[in-house]
Amino acid sequence: MRAIRNVYTVGQLNAYVKNMFTQDYLLQSLFVKGEVSNCKYHSSGHIYFTLKDGKGTIACVMFAGHRAGLNFRLAEGQQVIVGGTVDVYERDGKYQLYAKQIVLDGAGLLYEKFEQLKTELAECGMFAPEYKQPIPKYIRTLGVVTADTGAAVRDIIQVAGRRNPYVQIILYPAIVQGEAAAESIVQGIRALEKQGVDVMIVGRGGGSIEDLWAFNERMVAQAVFDCSVPIISAVGHETDTTIIDFVSDLRAPTPSAAAELAVTDIREILNEMNRTGQRLLQLMEHRVDAEYRHLEQCRMRLKFYSPASRIRERKERSRRLEEQLQNSMEQLIRRRRHSLDLYIERMKGLSPLEKLKSGFSYVEDESGKNIRSVNGVNSGQELIIRVQDGNILTKVQSTEPVSR
Repeated sequence: MRAIRNVYTVGQLNAYVKNMFTQDYLLQSLFVKGEVSNCKYHSSGHIYFTLKDGKGTIACVMFAGHRAGLNFRLAEGQQVIVGGTVDVYERDGKYQLYAKQIVLDGAGLLYEKFEQLKTELAECGMFAPEYKQPIPKYIRTLGVVTADTGAAVRDIIQVAGRRNPYVQIILYPAIVQGEAAAESIVQGIRALEKQGVDVMIVGRGGGSIEDLWAFNERMVAQAVFDCSVPIISAVGHETDTTIIDFVSDLRAPTPSAAAELAVTDIREILNEMNRTGQRLLQLMEHRVDAEYRHLEQCRMRLKFYSPASRIRERKERSRRLEEQLQNSMEQLIRRRRHSLDLYIERMKGLSPLEKLKSGFSYVEDESGKNIRSVNGVNSGQELIIRVQDGNILTKVQSTEPVSR
């Protein structure tokens, strides 16, 4: 029996087929037309359905994350055009259509035209963020291009008036639906640009893709892109998307939201003014305090360096030095007096006169030599004996040594 080669698991085969689907460019973005059947809304938010025609069927799923692009409820028997990606679900080995957008048949050609124009304008750079103009925070005039009747203009006027009644609203009553709508919208944009408004809202209320088609025309997109005034697009409801939403400087989900984005609430302005006033007052107080301290420092410095102050300082220093010198001299004199007293007392102890006062006497010969021994005198020699109150003249008659 021959050996069987190239054996694959079911998972490997499904993965291989899935990879083939992934590499096929056509299957990554396509539109499929058919009738809806077996439609089920799952509790997770996903929608499962089958798309069929006279020659076949295909399983479809729209995940909850893509339902924002569905503006109607999917139901049995509807003729629709589904845009999305065809891929393989590996676990079951089945391929299915992963829907990203669904439109009712009849609007499908418009959606195809919409996608084509969107791609062309994106390639031209008209959606690039570097061309977006900032919306000014504080405006005086607001231009509005929309129909003069309908909920959109009423909502804009009501919201803008409530947020700041001092903002002037200039309305260009444009045709927003039908064959003449695109030209009318372009004229409105150019007229308000010449008027010199600070910011402009271009939009209308919700509707089908046919109703909103004027805002998908190339000429309207070009007028929005060329306009020197910042433009906020406000077309339809939050789920509606038109070409000018990509070209405009800012997209608002609704006309009311556009008015909120264009007009700053006057209460915020007043609060900001109050905060700025408080900050300015604090800065002024700090500056005044700093200048006052600087002035005091200058006054003290001037007082210190003034001639009169210098003279007073020198006088005071001289007085202190004089006092120090006098104190030093007095201390020196006291020390010297004390030393002198010590010397006097010491001399007193050595003074012959002090000895005489104590009853002693002092004997010297005629020449004044002190006689300290019997050997220093001779018989008949005259001597002088000095006592406390005078001198005694005597003559030696004899000497008598003392044995020890």
